[in-house]
Amino acid sequence: MIYTLTLNPSIDYLMYIDEIIVGKTNRASREQMLPGGKGINVSRILNQFEVSNIAIGFVGGNSGEFIKQWLQKEGTTTQFIEIEGNTRINVKTKGHQETEINGAGPVISEAAINQLRQQIQAMTSDDLIVLSGSKAQGLPDDFYISLITLLKERNIPYIFDTASQELLEALPMAPLLVKPNQDELGELFGTEIQNIDDVVTYGKKLHEMGAQNVIVSLGGDGALFIDGERIIKADAPKGNVINTVGSGDSMIGGFIAGLEQGLPASQAFVLAVQSGSATAFKEDLAEKADIDALNGAVKLNFLH
Repeated sequence: MIYTLTLNPSIDYLMYIDEIIVGKTNRASREQMLPGGKGINVSRILNQFEVSNIAIGFVGGNSGEFIKQWLQKEGTTTQFIEIEGNTRINVKTKGHQETEINGAGPVISEAAINQLRQQIQAMTSDDLIVLSGSKAQGLPDDFYISLITLLKERNIPYIFDTASQELLEALPMAPLLVKPNQDELGELFGTEIQNIDDVVTYGKKLHEMGAQNVIVSLGGDGALFIDGERIIKADAPKGNVINTVGSGDSMIGGFIAGLEQGLPASQAFVLAVQSGSATAFKEDLAEKADIDALNGAVKLNFLH
């Protein structure tokens, strides 16, 4: 079974407004509410490929119920841990300039933390879990590493997507996939990525340090894939970029879907790029038809 873990989910409340005038009453032309969180996004893309998945993490209140109902309607099984307080709401204005006001979210109790650990201890080596996104209040700085240690004790494969230094700490425990973007890659190694040669150099370091597969997203320039046998540069399909939020998560969903279809990792990478690009061309996450529309649009260059 595929599990996605979202430690600090949200409702993303989108308000479409041309201009915000501080100190005045502003009116949106339209609004939209969506479930938010990196692991949740991965689950939503997996649903488009009809890949069974279970979403876990912490939710609470009416906002948490909204997220559960949305995911269940799309096909995800939810096994979230119910907590006191409400799942956070992030307000995002869409217009000439975009502004975000993100909620802090509830504090996670020790009892809820122990429940999550018990869920992980019940998994087996036949499962796969995606760990991604920010941590909720009340969780220790090394919380992801403590969970990954549990996973490795049980030989449970995992994908880790975070911009924090915990990613480097996790590499010796051989994640199936890590997927920083170009800026995050530079931040991990305390440098500025100047060109594709730099991406290759530091992407290879992630592989050498333990990651089985590495994808570095390059925005409009596509993405880079590295494993033990090859280095592949994919050019991004052409299209009108509307919203890049969730593109990286869509790449992970597409990559997993490819593996579930029996594709080798290098071909699953193509499906990952299609999925990420299709989401970038939409206001919300891509649907299967959007992804299929990019069949044959991903051009590959084998660098090694």
